[in-house]
Order: sequence, then C-alpha cells, then structure tokens
Amino acid sequence: MPASATSAVDKALDLIEAVARSDRPLRLSEIADGLGMNRATAYRVLADLVRRRWVLRFGDHYVPGPAVLQLSPAAAAQSLVLAARPVLEELSEATGMMANLQVLAADRSRVVDVVRPARLEMISDLRDDLLPVHRFAGPLALVAALDEAARLPYLRPAREAGHPLPGPDGLLAVLERTASTGFALQRGREQPLVASLSRALTTAGAGPICAITLVGPSVDFGDPELPELRRRLADAVDRLADALTTPGRHRD
Repeated sequence: MPASATSAVDKALDLIEAVARSDRPLRLSEIADGLGMNRATAYRVLADLVRRRWVLRFGDHYVPGPAVLQLSPAAAAQSLVLAARPVLEELSEATGMMANLQVLAADRSRVVDVVRPARLEMISDLRDDLLPVHRFAGPLALVAALDEAARLPYLRPAREAGHPLPGPDGLLAVLERTASTGFALQRGREQPLVASLSRALTTAGAGPICAITLVGPSVDFGDPELPELRRRLADAVDRLADALTTPGRHRD
C-alpha cells in the first residue's frame, strides 16, 4: 500500500480512537493537538468520518458515531452516557418513570444506559438489548429522524416479523407521524401494561445522535398526562444537547 494511503488510514483511525476513548465530547483543537496533527488535516478527515457516521459532529464538538457503537457497545459508555446520565437521573426523578438512553445499531436501537426507580423494578430495563422499530418507542423516534433511504435497514425486522408497513396504521405511517410530532409513543405493544414515550436528539446533517425514552405503567401515559410528559422529555433532550455542546455543564 502506498505510504500516503497508509498515512491517511492511520490518521482516520487515530481520530476515531481519540473520539471513542474520550470521557467527554471533544473540540477539533483538542483532538488535533492531542494527536499532534495539523488542525486543517484533522478537520478534513473528521468531515469524512462524519459523512460515514464513524463520528458525529454536534456544534463544535465530536462524539462517537453509530458505526463505532455498532462495533463496540463499550464506546457508548464514553461521551454520550457520561453527558446523559445526570439528565436521565433528573428526568426519572421528576416523572417517577424509568428513563433510558438509546443509540442506533445496524438494524435496531441499543439501550446504552438506564435509570430505573425502585417502584418500577418489575419492568425490565433492557440495558444493552437491541430493540426493533416496530415494537419500541426508542427506535421509532430514532428511525423517524432518518431520511427514507436510511430507514430501510430498520424496516427489515418488522417486515420479517410480519408487521404491516403500508396503510394508515402501518409502520411507514407511524414513522411519518412520529417525524411530524417529534415524539414516539408505544402503549402495550411489548408488554400489555407498559408504555413508553421517546424523543430523538438530532443535529443538522448528521441525523439522530441518540434518543431519551420514558418507560412506565400504561396508566401513567394517558391522554391527560401526555402533554406534561412530552414537555419534560423535550426539556431533557434540550439539556442533553446543552451538555454535549458545553462539556462540563452537567459534570461534577
């Protein structure tokens, strides 16, 4: 392999490793200076990595992308989880619900962190589980934030399970309604007495970064309760966005 090609590969891998190993979102200057790399070169290579979703850019910070998380769930325990943990704790305490953090994997979403109150110990937290889009609110919120072509791999498990895709109540229509409102709601689909409400954190040009989901008894997700739950969930997603763009805001 030509030396230039080897050098380009080395630079890309060095950048991926720097972002994935960090315990917080990093600025371009921090990444480049830490590697002893020219900032213009680092910016150019990072742009390619963002395009291929190995790295996500949020504001002027970089975090591990879905491609990294697919290969190593441990990478998810870095920037996103550290930034989101205080937000999940605050949301769970305010609502009395379970709050979880999810990211996209190859054709499902993965639960990478959970805060579960003692009163909901009977509900599985699904930590590290892979969730299909037709059964859970988290992947529904994430996939709804993708463009039509990018949604295709996530439709496959639903199709294989015989879940309807077309029609007014099919998955495609549900995805469009979710994209329109910004909230995904599932009542009793996975467990008869359990409901969930989810909202994705997105950034222009990079698709969904993650989703925060509230989980609890279906009776607590009635129509009278939903507006307040949506408000608190939207506030939590905004706080996470703030934590990612202002490292240290939610850290001790």
